Amino acid sequence: MFNKISFVTLGLLALPISVARCDEPSSDQATIGDQLTPEATAIESELRNTLLPDSEAIAMLDAIVNGSTLSGDDGWFPLAKADGRPEWNKVVKKYDTDADQEITLEEFKGTEADFSRLDRSGDKRLSQSDFDWTEHSLAPLPGQMMFFLADRDANGKVTRDEFAHLFDAFADGDTDYIALDDLRTQFLPPPPGARRQRADRPTPSTLIASLKKQEIGSLNAGPSVGDIAPDFTLKSLAGESVTLSKQIGEKPIVLIFGNFTCGPFRSQAGNIEKLYQRYNQRAKFFLVYVREAHPKDGWWMLSNQRAGIDIAQPNEIGSRRIIAQQCQSHLNLDMPFLVDEIDDTVGSSYSGMPNRLYLIDQQGAVAFKSGRGPFGFHPRQLEQALILLLNEEHHAVK
Repeated sequence: MFNKISFVTLGLLALPISVARCDEPSSDQATIGDQLTPEATAIESELRNTLLPDSEAIAMLDAIVNGSTLSGDDGWFPLAKADGRPEWNKVVKKYDTDADQEITLEEFKGTEADFSRLDRSGDKRLSQSDFDWTEHSLAPLPGQMMFFLADRDANGKVTRDEFAHLFDAFADGDTDYIALDDLRTQFLPPPPGARRQRADRPTPSTLIASLKKQEIGSLNAGPSVGDIAPDFTLKSLAGESVTLSKQIGEKPIVLIFGNFTCGPFRSQAGNIEKLYQRYNQRAKFFLVYVREAHPKDGWWMLSNQRAGIDIAQPNEIGSRRIIAQQCQSHLNLDMPFLVDEIDDTVGSSYSGMPNRLYLIDQQGAVAFKSGRGPFGFHPRQLEQALILLLNEEHHAVK
């Protein structure tokens, strides 16, 4: 039977609770004695001499040196929120014809399917709460916690068999039903003052090395909304060369950045696949495969090892392509994969590490840019931006 799960251990301080566990940064503070190694001290000095003083990367470096092992509230995360996100004040101004601070399907004048995807609450009306993305993508909500328990192969998709296995675990194998207390005991809060340190908790020296390598994120901030999307040419896993500027025109373009060793990215694979299946006739999709976030020779994760994802950082493009193929197969994603060059040209220019989302309009400009992953990685937030862009262009054509 599963061990008891606390809201804390499934949150930012989480220990891996199954092979399906979603990795995320821990908010533990560095303990006394976590002094920088000589190598890390040299890297810190190098970064301070090369990075702009007010840059996102300097903010992250400062947070690491000051003892943070990363949460959504420090480092570069507060500086790198979603840009171009659907803002309620703009949406209500455009669609709320009767000025009641709600939008009906009739006021929206789009399809019912699109409207339902904007309507996150499912109450048949669009309101401010439907566009509120204040909560980060790793918030330990009950549904999310149960999903991680059920997703035994860590591919972001819970099958009937996996859910049945979870049922058996909760029922303790001795009944054909789950009682209320069976669930309560799985989600008990921890005793007051209880803390358990992660075995894979990174040291500040590990984080500084990962920052320089751009494993925990790009040193660049990436383009802003309204900027022309940086052009690139990358090869797909099928061997086709894809140039972004040649794809711009008839349809919007969705760029999804991710990598196999990033647990939060894997956990979103089902959402990413559903997004692609819903809109691949109305937009072009490309998954840009970037540098590994948690290689075994960097900030490694126990949950990756338990899932059989124990990968060193590739040092040549052939190895990265092989891992990208493994990722596509394991996550069972149908969209085209483009593999970034080994010098991380595209991932760096788009600030795409460890994961990020972009929407590019038909003129080649950035229409939406998610917050930095993992905390700002919300596929449905991008979906809202895509729907509103498509709806706006549909009415413009009329």
